Amino acid sequence: MSAPSTSSWPFDQPPDGVALTTTHVLKEGRDITHVYHDADDHGWQFHYPGEKKQSDAMVVAMKTIVQFDPSVQEVADLPPGWVAARAGRGAAWIRKENK
Repeated sequence: MSAPSTSSWPFDQPPDGVALTTTHVLKEGRDITHVYHDADDHGWQFHYPGEKKQSDAMVVAMKTIVQFDPSVQEVADLPPGWVAARAGRGAAWIRKENK
């Protein structure tokens, strides 16, 4: 599946912009259950809820995340400094300020 065209791209970062995730998501196929929109640099992070080590971190293009799980586009309007969480792929997102 390909990423949406730039004209319909919903995030405030471009398709080739940087996103943070882990090997658990992209290499092991775990569901993205937590999306963070960072307050300081407006960056995006896409995670699952389990234990993570620094060595698990991956820096990828935003479009790679959307290709892996297009449903993350549902939270593209998440304000900086907020997090969206869900139980698993297909579940409803719950949004809250990330304090």
